[in-house]
Amino acid sequence: MSCLGTLIGATIGMVLGGPIGAIAGAAFGSFATSFRGSGNGAGSTYSTMYNQRMRPTEHAQMTFFVGAFSMLGKLAAVDGQVSREERQKLNEFMNSDLNLDQQAKESATRIFDAAITSSESFHSLANQFYREFRTQPQFFELLIDMMLRISAADSRGLTHDEETLIVDAVHIFRFSEARYQQLKSRYVQHTSSAYSVLGCAHSSSTDDIKRAYRKLVSEYHPDKIASKGLPEEFQQMAAGKFRDIQNAYDEVRKERGF
Repeated sequence: MSCLGTLIGATIGMVLGGPIGAIAGAAFGSFATSFRGSGNGAGSTYSTMYNQRMRPTEHAQMTFFVGAFSMLGKLAAVDGQVSREERQKLNEFMNSDLNLDQQAKESATRIFDAAITSSESFHSLANQFYREFRTQPQFFELLIDMMLRISAADSRGLTHDEETLIVDAVHIFRFSEARYQQLKSRYVQHTSSAYSVLGCAHSSSTDDIKRAYRKLVSEYHPDKIASKGLPEEFQQMAAGKFRDIQNAYDEVRKERGF
């Protein structure tokens, strides 16, 4: 079941705590003050009670959805304004990459806009996101990929201010700097190198390439991704990444003849 059905059906009772919960409250209703928790994500008594009734997968789905669009909002506004082109690219991403229905798009846009005007910082959002998903590093890669893809899509390309925030997220997520550069090269240099997709180099051994492929296939298999709490709205994007991994491996395999 989509996390958006729960989000809207429960009177927007997404009591997540911390900065992500605060933005959810600002976006969806009068519970904003109870959403704000302490620095470790704890909220009010009502928040604690609600979270005890919420399944871990639901909590993870809601955190990912709100956290992702909140950070995208902060990223878009890093230069002080959000252009019409940036909004157009966000809409294209929601339509083409995520295939969101109208209700989900409206919810995502409300979160995006609430984040732009919120006093919560990008870094506080990223820290809460890290705490929630520190055992699912593939979720960090999906979000970093998303931020790069949208930032690089407009006519200005990836700006210095945008990349500064993304690199801050890379550090907060304990994400590999080398892997970040490989992801970046797909959008900034307009390459779709099969080796880059696999996180390898042309100089990598065949055994290293096989190991990298097996690791990525295990991490991004659709069944595993779904079981870890990725919202349904983002599973299409993850499935696309899984296909990219398989296609890249096939390309390298044919090139090397193994």
